[in-house]
Amino acid sequence: MAPANLLLAARGLRALADGFVSLLLPAHLLALGYGPVEVGAIATTTMLGSATLNLSLGLLVGRRHARTALLALAALMAVTGIAFSLVSSLWVLFIVAFVGTLNPSVGDVSAFRPLEQAGIADAVAASARTSAYARYSLLGTLGAALGTLAAGVPQKIGLPTAPLFLVYAALGALAACLYWWLPRPHPDQTAARVPLGAKSRRPVLMLAGLFCLDSFGGGFVLQSLIALWLLQRHGVAIADSAPILTAMQLLSAASVLAAPLVARRLGLVQTMVFTHLPSNVCLMLVPLMPWLEASIVLLLLRSAFNSMDVAPRSALVMALVEPHERAAAASITDVPRSLAAAAAPSIGGWLLAASPFGWFLVVGGAVKFGYDLLLLYFGRRLARERGVKQFD
Repeated sequence: MAPANLLLAARGLRALADGFVSLLLPAHLLALGYGPVEVGAIATTTMLGSATLNLSLGLLVGRRHARTALLALAALMAVTGIAFSLVSSLWVLFIVAFVGTLNPSVGDVSAFRPLEQAGIADAVAASARTSAYARYSLLGTLGAALGTLAAGVPQKIGLPTAPLFLVYAALGALAACLYWWLPRPHPDQTAARVPLGAKSRRPVLMLAGLFCLDSFGGGFVLQSLIALWLLQRHGVAIADSAPILTAMQLLSAASVLAAPLVARRLGLVQTMVFTHLPSNVCLMLVPLMPWLEASIVLLLLRSAFNSMDVAPRSALVMALVEPHERAAAASITDVPRSLAAAAAPSIGGWLLAASPFGWFLVVGGAVKFGYDLLLLYFGRRLARERGVKQFD
């Protein structure tokens, strides 16, 4: 199997695991006697741990050791699932959440991402990069949707939540099998180089700052928090929210398929902005709806546009840097996103505990709306300065 296809398949498996635990985690914590504040705090802890690991690997692991790092991360994923199946103490759960790979956001904020994205950029031609990242995002979204739907089944029939984390561990082991077949690097890829040169530093750091704002807003919109909000505001049981969340992810997957076509007509930056703005308006309107059906419609509309920026964003970052800088660039633009997203779930959990209205959705949408406007100005300017062809 080609290296790009191996990485795409591994992304699908990891997304399946992430979707599964995004619904399993709040159900498990509720079963242990904890509430929205603890769910948000655990989510924050997982993201802080992911950000720390993400930056370390992006800067220290070059192309030579990417395969080894991916294998180690897959092994850590398996250990994380086993640990969550055995532990019930909140403080021990915090430790496992920080050092492990658990991702309750479904959107990929893990340390796997920069290494996989750099590998895909090396494996495909520049003209095919946006399409490759669209497939990467599509598999992630579909896998997450399937995992979320699957997580509701054992809860409906009354199975205990703790042993279900072993499913997450098993998927990590399967991902390790795929990484094992990745080729070793060629000798010309092993030379020591500066992870990120001076020429690339400014645009990468500027994009990192912008993505940080976007992820802070996105951190309020975790599936775990949406499931708890549906329970508190509309009385929808967590297991019964699985079809709603799955439908949202399927619509996100459909939008990912359209992203390369739209990018060829509008350009990378314009596609990111003009598809994101309506999704954020829908998000801010969700809590204002007095009926469950109206809230679901707006959540679905938001999902239909929300992921069209993912593939163009990755393609833009990879186009701005040299080949040997890709892993570092992906990591540096991802880490602030992870850190910013990590702060939001705790705030969102506190807002949800204080009021069932859904203020966390309003705040998240407003922050992301502001990001879109800033990206439209600064993103286009960076592309012009670096001579990046937006229409690929």
